[in-house]
Amino acid sequence: MTPHPALVSAAEAITSAGTVQLVLAAVLGIAVVVLLIAWAKWHPFLALILGAAALGVTAGAAPGATVTSFTTGVGSTVGSVGLLIALGSMIGALLAESGGADAIVTTMVRKVSGSALPWAMAGVAALIGLPLFFEVGVVLLVPIVLLAAQRTGVSLLKIGIPALAGLSVLHGLVPPHPGPLVAISTLNADLGLTLAFGLICAVPTVIVAGPLFGNFIAKRVPLAAPPALVPAGAAAGAPGADAEIPPARQGLGDRDDPVEDELPAGRRRPSVLAAVLTILLPIVLMLARAIGELTLDKENRLRTALDVAGTPVVALLAGVLLAMWTLGKRAGFDRVQTSAVIGGSLPPIAGILLIVAAGGGFKQVLVDTGVGNVIADAATDANMSALLLGYLVAVGIRVATGSATVATISAAGIVAPLAATLDKPEVSLLALAIGCGSLFFSHVNDAGFWLVKEYFGMTVGQTIKTWSVMETIISVFGFGCVLILDIFV
Repeated sequence: MTPHPALVSAAEAITSAGTVQLVLAAVLGIAVVVLLIAWAKWHPFLALILGAAALGVTAGAAPGATVTSFTTGVGSTVGSVGLLIALGSMIGALLAESGGADAIVTTMVRKVSGSALPWAMAGVAALIGLPLFFEVGVVLLVPIVLLAAQRTGVSLLKIGIPALAGLSVLHGLVPPHPGPLVAISTLNADLGLTLAFGLICAVPTVIVAGPLFGNFIAKRVPLAAPPALVPAGAAAGAPGADAEIPPARQGLGDRDDPVEDELPAGRRRPSVLAAVLTILLPIVLMLARAIGELTLDKENRLRTALDVAGTPVVALLAGVLLAMWTLGKRAGFDRVQTSAVIGGSLPPIAGILLIVAAGGGFKQVLVDTGVGNVIADAATDANMSALLLGYLVAVGIRVATGSATVATISAAGIVAPLAATLDKPEVSLLALAIGCGSLFFSHVNDAGFWLVKEYFGMTVGQTIKTWSVMETIISVFGFGCVLILDIFV
């Protein structure tokens, strides 16, 4: 098998194993991760560390070289991805604590009714899903969904499925969420281009998996809203969900209208326009940078300015600074309170950062042992599309572990050498293909499955028919959109 000349690997630095041994090492390493997470119920952080160790030892690498490779991957991943996750979390926390998210959701729900309500809910979920993690978005939206279903008489699932679809699609396909950021970093994809392609794929995917599927499944799974608008707690499988409920949302079930609640003295609810502009600023800056790269000469001063402003760290930092004003000071927070909200956004993401970091280490061991090159050569000889390979690997790991993040990290590490042979647009599409695969068929080994089940008061069977099928539709239809884009770019 002739290796690709474009592929660069540090394999010679830590092992000289043959193809069969490297394939065996990859299978064993991934199997250790899957078994420890799915069977032994270990935290993914520890499972990824031991999986990387098993991979390195089986590949014949020296223990010291394996450790060095792993720690190098951890450092590079935290440096490129961890900072962005933290900044995005700060914007999300200010949006939630200030009542900005409430203002967006309830204003939209008030202005629409009847058949337009599911569409509006999908749009709102997608909008607030840009800066918020999926679990936080669920906590914010579900009380509004249940309240709207009770007041309008519209089926709970007809409104709820579009909201969940909007959150899930953004979580899996659009940065600055952890999964897309990890894939972009691992594959060296262009963030602005990936963001643009992700938004193009996200719109039709949300429509199909949200309002259209919601209308279909609501007729087949009758579901009444639970008596309490906010359940006493999420499932045990969703650690940390209760801790993430913003104070403004606690006890919402005893209130008639969340927008009309009295605020503490000196507090003001942010305007919808201010909240929306704050959410969109980082996205607009990153998209502007991508457009500048495609349309302006390198020497152009405007392009230089856009390159700086649209750098992910700069764009998200600008979003945080704007949020401190529009969702902090303008909302009545003093400097101490604003700092407390920002600081409070960091502890809940510690687990995510550790998983992402360990996944970066696991990916680096995959790369440095040469496993990625072997798989890339095999895929090329078999004439298998890099997009299809990335998607299928992510699907397999997602179904086995239940973790979209672990699936994204592992799949990106495996197909990373193939990215070196692709042009810039195709690398971005490869990142999206992996993101689509990471959302495939959420079931009982996924914390999100139990979170949705408990908040909507469904049985396991109902959750599979609704949530699990919706996630599969997102995965398959989203991947179809990626393949269509690949024809034109």
